[in-house]
Amino acid sequence: MHCLDRPVWASLSTCQARFAEGDALAKRFARDVNVFASSCDDSPLALISLAGLVLPGESVLLLQVPRIAVPSGLVCVQETKGVQLLAARGTAFESPDGDIEPLGDSDAPEMLSLAKLAQPGPFLPRSHVMGSFLGIRIGGRLAAMAGERMRLPGYTEISGVCTHPDFRGRGFARRLSAAVARRIEARGDHAFLHAWASNHAAISLYESLGFELRAQVNVAELGRPR
Repeated sequence: MHCLDRPVWASLSTCQARFAEGDALAKRFARDVNVFASSCDDSPLALISLAGLVLPGESVLLLQVPRIAVPSGLVCVQETKGVQLLAARGTAFESPDGDIEPLGDSDAPEMLSLAKLAQPGPFLPRSHVMGSFLGIRIGGRLAAMAGERMRLPGYTEISGVCTHPDFRGRGFARRLSAAVARRIEARGDHAFLHAWASNHAAISLYESLGFELRAQVNVAELGRPR
C-alpha cells in the first residue's frame, strides 16, 4: 500500500508524530489541532484501538483510499467521496505576487474566523501549526489563505484554501495554492491535496495548476453515541 492511501496514518506515525494521540495501531490528531484519525490497517485489533480514541459524544474524520470499516462501538455519522490530487514532478508553478504574506500565531484568530466562514474543510484553533500558511490582506482584512496540513516523508498536503465571500473572483485561491505548492516543491517534497469529488470547480482549478488525479478517497465521520 502506498503511504498516500492512508495519509492520516502516514503523517501521524512519521513527520507529525508530535501531534499524535494513540498507540502503534491507531492514532488521531490532538483535539485542538485537527479531527482526523486513522488505524494502521483494518485488522480487528487496530479497529478496537481506533474506537478507543473516540469519547462519548465525540466524532473523528477518516480519509483513506481503502473502504472504511466502522469499528464496533462507533457509528457512521456521514460519509462521502473525495479525490486525491498529486502535483506532477517538475510542474512550473506560477510565481506569486508581492502581496502574499506569511501567517503565524498572531494571525490564528483571523484564520479560524475565515475558515469558519468559508468552510475549506476541518480547521481548529491550532490547525495552523501543522505547516506554513500564506495569506492576502485587503484593507487590513484577511481576504484569503492557503497552507499545509498533513506531512509525511516526501509529501506535503496543501489545505485550508479559502477566500472571504467579499473578495471572491479575484484569483486569490489560485495564486495562494501555487505559492504554497512552490514552497513545498522547493524543499524537495511532492505537493498533494484533497477535494470533495463533487467540487468540480476546485478540481478544475487544481488541474489547471498541474495537479493530476491520483486516487478516489473515502471520507467518513465516525462518532460514539453518548
